[in-house]
Amino acid sequence: MATTSTSTGPATTRNVALVGHSGSGKTTLAEAFLHRAGAIPRPGSVAEGTTVCDHEPEEVARGISVSLGVAHLDWRAPDGVTHQVTLLDTPGSPDFAGSVDAALAVADLAVVVVSAVDGVQSGTEEVWRRCDEAGIPRLVVVSQEDRARASFRTVLAALRGALDAPFVPLELPLGEEQSLHGVADVLTERAREYDGDGRTHEEDVPADVRDEEHALHDEVVEEVVTHDDEQLEAYLAGDEPGAADLERTLAHEVLTGEAVPVLLASAVTGVGVDRVLDLVCELGPSPVDRASVVALPDGAGSGAGATSQVAADPAGDALVHVFRTVVDPFVGQVSVFKVLSGSVATGDRLVSTATGAEDRVHGLFRLRGREHVAVDRVVAGDVAAVAKVAAASTGTLLAGRRMPVSARDLPERPPVYAVALRPVSQSDDDKLSSALARLRAEDPTLHVDLTGSQAVLGGLGDTHLAVAVERLERSFGVRVTTEPVQVAYRETITRAVEVEGKVKKQSGGHGQFAVVQLRVSPLPRGEGFEFVSSVVGGSVPRQYLPAVERGAREAMEGGGPHGYPVVDLRVEVLDGKAHSVDSSDMAFRTAGGVGVREALATAGTVVLEPVSAVSVTVPPDAQGDVMGDLSARRGHITATDSLPDGRVRVDALVPEAELTRYVLDLRSLTGGRGSFTAVPDRYEVLPGGVPAAR
Repeated sequence: MATTSTSTGPATTRNVALVGHSGSGKTTLAEAFLHRAGAIPRPGSVAEGTTVCDHEPEEVARGISVSLGVAHLDWRAPDGVTHQVTLLDTPGSPDFAGSVDAALAVADLAVVVVSAVDGVQSGTEEVWRRCDEAGIPRLVVVSQEDRARASFRTVLAALRGALDAPFVPLELPLGEEQSLHGVADVLTERAREYDGDGRTHEEDVPADVRDEEHALHDEVVEEVVTHDDEQLEAYLAGDEPGAADLERTLAHEVLTGEAVPVLLASAVTGVGVDRVLDLVCELGPSPVDRASVVALPDGAGSGAGATSQVAADPAGDALVHVFRTVVDPFVGQVSVFKVLSGSVATGDRLVSTATGAEDRVHGLFRLRGREHVAVDRVVAGDVAAVAKVAAASTGTLLAGRRMPVSARDLPERPPVYAVALRPVSQSDDDKLSSALARLRAEDPTLHVDLTGSQAVLGGLGDTHLAVAVERLERSFGVRVTTEPVQVAYRETITRAVEVEGKVKKQSGGHGQFAVVQLRVSPLPRGEGFEFVSSVVGGSVPRQYLPAVERGAREAMEGGGPHGYPVVDLRVEVLDGKAHSVDSSDMAFRTAGGVGVREALATAGTVVLEPVSAVSVTVPPDAQGDVMGDLSARRGHITATDSLPDGRVRVDALVPEAELTRYVLDLRSLTGGRGSFTAVPDRYEVLPGGVPAAR
């Protein structure tokens, strides 16, 4: 444990989600923030696996973030106030979109990181949509300004062209690429120069950017004052507001979404890093400015889907939102939470609002990557963590007393990629079910299905599942290999037949005797199974009819001539024979099965394949390629629609066998800008009769 930290209150707390495309520099920027704030002695490197936020072995091995990193720092702003800043470093890969959802659920500000080299990318557009949906204020940082081909002005133009938002550039670079040496502050019209040792000093704006900076200053001032009547009146009278007044107005515009400041920084050289932290604290909202929203149960007076706002009041009832859990090899389960209301101290007892389970808070700490910074008490707005609280699963609310509220559901992330798991040993098999349950408790975007012949793990992509498999072994000691998920083919008949099912055995003592005359016919697709008795005169005693039905069902489940379970059959008992001594339930159960198998062989079966209803969302310029690709996958296009955000949705019916790697192919086809959902819809006859070997 590190030295004890204390809380300064919600007004000076900033919970900041770093979001953006993979490789845009989020983790490196977080490292620069921590170093500039004095939280770490030297910045780490993503390439060397030494950063604070990417410390899991799976992250170090891949050189990318695969989980939500949490890091606390203290920052003294220019007004002399010390702010407690919690950085929520999110993965950029769409495989780990659940981490972005979790971060935006508790953050008060999203810092959208855009590479000065690569500009606006698919991940930028996706997180922008997510921020829109979450209603979260934003600030843009153009990162990697020191790299070759960096261009702040090109990125600013791309932002304005690709995203519908009121961007307000507050800085211009002094130099660029390897010659970057400072920033021009648009509000103060002063240059901030950076020395080689990281120290800064102010100067006049250099002559080569003075005219551009002054024109931008006038543009920004006019934009800001239009949202404040008093400032606008003074401005029109020739009295321009000072930088401090402009910042106060701009902070309100950031909160309401009327302005999105654009800043620049180089995490490697340190240029602009301190100014970004200054403006995060000065322009970014605190928890006091944005009440949390919780869900109310049905019947709470407002109907289904009702919500309630919770103010960040340290004097209110204790209520915390657990947004991440992770298994720590030394302290067990660690639950990371945000205090929505009230305060929490070591020794307090918290109750799950969902289950009523109660547990004691043994020790509180703030996170700085893998480092635990002990704290005795946290208040509304704070992000902290606690170990070994069994009631604290991801997505739950904990309170000082039982409350009829729950956390709002995160965006639904249905699985788009799946693998089957095969335990390496019997010991692994014995532990697999519980380990998967614990893994899913940490990551709700994982989906587990243990009902069939295979243990199926579903998720958001191949990397997502590869990381989950590695964590199964590292955290839970369960070794598995992976294999393709078997397609759930079925069989059925296409014509009706009449057959006899007969059992006649005599081996001394009571024998086995049963005869049933059956008519087996196809049902409409999706009807499953229907059993009917048309027996008259008691040739098959009534008490044996359930046994005949059971035998028929077992024969269908056992598979038809091609080895797949049989569906959509109507089995009608027409007649039969029984013996007063040798007939039994077992005899008629066997006769029913014999009759159904005979019917399948006589009528012949066709193989049915599962078909999914697929909805693909893509940019308009990719619509033709996507539709052609779906058709090549034996898909049937059912509808196309233009969406309000400018994208296009293509709906289709596609055989499940053609979708096993579709998420990977779609991302490749659309440059990462396409997404899809697939829902099982129906079974249809497989062309060619028998599935090809895979």
